Amino acid sequence: MKRTAVLNVVGLTQRHIGPNTPAIANFLSLGQAATIEPAFPAVTCTAQSNYLTGKRPSDHGIVGNGWYNQELAEVTFWKQPNQTVQASKLWDDLRLADGDFTCATMFWWFNMYTDVEWSATPRPIYPADGSKHFDIYTWPYELRSALQAELGEFPFPAFWGPAAGQHSPAGKPEAVSEWIANATKWIEQQLQPTLNLVYLPHLDYNLQRLGPGHPEIASDLQRIDRIVGGLIEFYETRGVQVVLLSEYGITPVEQPVHLNRLFRERGWLSIKEELGLERLDCGNSRAFAVADHQAAHIYLNDKSLENEVRGLLERTDGVAAVWGQTEKRTNGIDHERAGDLVATAAENAWFTYYYWLKDSAAPDFARCVDIHRKPGYDPVELFKDPARGSTLRVMVKLLKKKLGFRMLMDVIPLDASLVRGSHGCRPSDPEDWPILISKSADIHSSTPLDSTEVYGVLRSHILDS
Repeated sequence: MKRTAVLNVVGLTQRHIGPNTPAIANFLSLGQAATIEPAFPAVTCTAQSNYLTGKRPSDHGIVGNGWYNQELAEVTFWKQPNQTVQASKLWDDLRLADGDFTCATMFWWFNMYTDVEWSATPRPIYPADGSKHFDIYTWPYELRSALQAELGEFPFPAFWGPAAGQHSPAGKPEAVSEWIANATKWIEQQLQPTLNLVYLPHLDYNLQRLGPGHPEIASDLQRIDRIVGGLIEFYETRGVQVVLLSEYGITPVEQPVHLNRLFRERGWLSIKEELGLERLDCGNSRAFAVADHQAAHIYLNDKSLENEVRGLLERTDGVAAVWGQTEKRTNGIDHERAGDLVATAAENAWFTYYYWLKDSAAPDFARCVDIHRKPGYDPVELFKDPARGSTLRVMVKLLKKKLGFRMLMDVIPLDASLVRGSHGCRPSDPEDWPILISKSADIHSSTPLDSTEVYGVLRSHILDS
């Protein structure tokens, strides 16, 4: 087997490779590249699952970053157990081919309780007093203390939220990707896995926050290029081949679409008042949407509404298509976790989870970075409300936390128009599709790879065939 490091540079596309990415451009010039026909939806959890199983959501079950759990009657987002993926993984196949195969998964998703030798993933600690402490989860457990002794604490506030991709007390804009890169170097130096899967998220932040055309993206490209270039040199010096790939491309958006507000106006949502604020009651709603970037799963507790809901969606500005069972089967997403209908956004639009009609009634978590409690993905968490997020107010809240008092870090605005980049659908221009670059494989660059074919490309690299 040929030892391999797969560098997942989130958001990287052919369009970005140029003067601001000299290391990546040089790597490309010495090898070959193929665009990847994006997974659907083109989001982290689905794309990674397609790559690592060689299957589509209809088989592996990862229909998005989150979905409605019918048994629990609640929306679940960003769950981490590997068992959530209902198909065997690349490392299972390779271990059958060679019993000496080993694997490290560094911050790829579905990374808990996975049958690899070494893994690390973000995982806060939630004590019974309601507080939250930033941390990581590793296997073996002692890997956590070893990494933190070598590298310091993982800069969790910079992983997601207003500090991500920004200069902040958590560190430089690229602090998270740099920490992960250094952790993977430590793994290689100490453990020499056959396969090291490395997640580098830096580009993801400002491409969504500012949009791909913003002047500051040049600096972000330079920052991630420095990290990637350092990893390429490090691995190749040690005789480890490198594969660069990405999960999706991010395109400009200017139109948030509030599907649940449309449903509420027609009386299809059930809203429960809790302490003067509003909570979506999915189990009692006749129809509701689980929004995930540019895709939305529409669940119908009242099946008689299907035609009416579909008609409303098809008439809604910003909705590109609505899929029923036939279209879901054609697009490989006909799984029991998927919505009764699936809506896709126009390329310049994206779907919010918002369901309240007045901001004063929004639930308390709406103004927080709270990826598990929100019934949908919320990129507005990348922003800070100018008033609520003032330095003095934040400092007071952090002091209360340090002293053991309860506090709510409610600094996120409720203005979806702030978001300038999104993903999830297939961009019209292949220049915005994800990419795979390698020096080692015969990649037919004239033909895009299906996202499920990445599995075979990685397998052939490691088997050196």
